[in-house]
Amino acid sequence: MISPSPLTPLPVAIIVGASSGIGEALAREFARRGYRLALLARRVEALNALAAEINAQHGADRARAYPHNVTDYAAAPTLFQKILADFGRLDVLIYNAGVLIPVGPDEYNFEKDRQMLEVNTLGALAWLNLGAQVFERQRSGSLVGISSVAGDRGRVGAPAYNTSKAALNTFLEALRNRLTRRGVHVLTVKPGFVATDMLKHSPRTFWVISPEQAARDIAEAVRQRKQVIYTPARWGLLMFIIRHIPSVIFRRLTF
Repeated sequence: MISPSPLTPLPVAIIVGASSGIGEALAREFARRGYRLALLARRVEALNALAAEINAQHGADRARAYPHNVTDYAAAPTLFQKILADFGRLDVLIYNAGVLIPVGPDEYNFEKDRQMLEVNTLGALAWLNLGAQVFERQRSGSLVGISSVAGDRGRVGAPAYNTSKAALNTFLEALRNRLTRRGVHVLTVKPGFVATDMLKHSPRTFWVISPEQAARDIAEAVRQRKQVIYTPARWGLLMFIIRHIPSVIFRRLTF
């Protein structure tokens, strides 16, 4: 935990998608680790309740709620500048917003696909680009994107969701290659199955972990400045195997 002083003020983290699931757990975990928090999400009541809880537990003005829909891309720059003005600094930006809309095995629905790409990918680009500009100038900071093991291969079950996470993975890698030489840390997080609302759209689950475990893994990866993590870590070996299954075999699988 970090103790503030006039010479060492508390670090600041923005968490986009903070009202539930991994984002909510991240807010509590980073608050415990001594951060001040800008919490963003669409669900105003849940967001305000979380900020109030953190402030009651850790001290006044440790967390502030900023209602925001990540598909309102035009609003992001103004809101980002307001957060910078409110807190006076930025050390970590985490993009956690995501949506998985069920798609039937014989369904090809552009509207569903568009919604997933808008939230999972375009919203991430809007916020991570803003953070990248600030961190590049100050030559420090951590950008974190919450992706998924689903982005490692094009599975039959959720083509657009897989695509949205694969695109996010590539974008984060490109940011890492740009920014590492300037002292900026970029972390790609690939969770497996986490006990959140999104899990109800995944009928076949195993190795399910709590949002709190995922948040601890992510916070520790930020501290250690890791580049890519799977949570839990055993997904790394499984996905290594899956990534190397020949396409002629992989396309016959049903998961």
